[in-house]
Amino acid sequence: MNNFFIAQTFGKSSNFTDIPNNLFKEHNVKKGLRNEDGTGVRVGLTRVSDVVGYEIQDGKKVNVPGKLYYRGIEIGNLVGGKNNERYGFEETSFLLLFGYLPSRKELREFTSILSQNYLLPDEFLEKNMLRTPSRNLMNSLQQSILALYDYDEEPDNVDPYDTLLKGINILAKLPSLSVYAYQSKVHYYDRGSLIIHYPKPEYSMAENILYMLRKDGIFTAQEADLLDVMLMIHADHGGGNNSTFTNVVISSTGTDIYSAISASIGSLKGPKHGGANICCSEMIKAIEKEIGLKATEAQMKAVIHKILSKDFYDNTGLVYGLGHAVYTVSDPRADLLKVCCEKLAKQKNREDEYEFLTKFEKVAKACLAVNGKPLSNNVDFYSGFAYNMLQIPEDMYTPLFVCSRMAGWLAHNIENKLYDGRIMRPATKYVGETVSYKKREER
Repeated sequence: MNNFFIAQTFGKSSNFTDIPNNLFKEHNVKKGLRNEDGTGVRVGLTRVSDVVGYEIQDGKKVNVPGKLYYRGIEIGNLVGGKNNERYGFEETSFLLLFGYLPSRKELREFTSILSQNYLLPDEFLEKNMLRTPSRNLMNSLQQSILALYDYDEEPDNVDPYDTLLKGINILAKLPSLSVYAYQSKVHYYDRGSLIIHYPKPEYSMAENILYMLRKDGIFTAQEADLLDVMLMIHADHGGGNNSTFTNVVISSTGTDIYSAISASIGSLKGPKHGGANICCSEMIKAIEKEIGLKATEAQMKAVIHKILSKDFYDNTGLVYGLGHAVYTVSDPRADLLKVCCEKLAKQKNREDEYEFLTKFEKVAKACLAVNGKPLSNNVDFYSGFAYNMLQIPEDMYTPLFVCSRMAGWLAHNIENKLYDGRIMRPATKYVGETVSYKKREER
């Protein structure tokens, strides 16, 4: 490919493709499907979950502490009610999919069905993963989900009930798909030993992830409990988040569940969505290396200003883990994770790192607050530290997000099939000129 020609032509193309920013306001077009006050443009109705970060009072947006509801139940109550018991994520998935909390018998039935579907099809690992490893685990997951299409006798059956069965099957297999994608990458690209543990039917999904990831397969109950909570708080985040919206848009065409889930994974991969947890984790490590864990507030402020000036870390001017599209005062997921991290940090003698994080959070919020308005942190701020304490490699952070969010994607997919069903086809406003066609010899 002639790169110089393409680069030169691309530069020239701006004369014909530029859309001035003022035209968006002039034509009342919502950039990023967001209103001018930052609220999202409503694109549907849902009873699956609700994200509350502000209220509209007398026609004005008012900031309030964040709330996240799954089927009307506040996430804090759901996590608190788990009370260190196993299968918190499975219970959450049941709630999202069926609309109510299961009885103990129903939960046993549901976890049994999931465990029966843990294993991948015969030779799937060898044919679709070990022979075609990917440098990026999210790409590998997309390929694996699409490959499962060929193991389905009726892959294009999009009946809501059949979609539910297919989706539960995918949900059950995602821990294996994610961990095996990682092990394949480590073996092929990093020249590490290939360690494959088959999932244990008596283990929960959180327990199996830790078991399959670790060479010795050993984990503590406290570690499994933290990962279980992390899966719970990532399971859904309303119908408007990018990957869930992507899922509903794709499935509204009548396409198969495998295509819809693969598209959602592609959305979640992005650093402005699920991939932000890795960006935040790497940024914190760079800051700790720069100023040390015993840094003063002045040192923290200095490094934050360097980031904002695009003079530190990735030179984007972004402080990852701070700010959210919906939450204004606080992110309830981050608050829950902060408490969980404090408990495990004490057990693992990592209180210095935890205290650094909490101090940096406070300083960064003060530095980034605009005109006295509060700034929320988000779930990514503490998730990297939590994963690190669980000895989970960075490559696995976003795939674990997939394992969790699959429950929400499936719930919204089925809801849309049952109660909407129309193909999503929003409009755009053409602001270009009408140009006469010129024959080649006249150009």
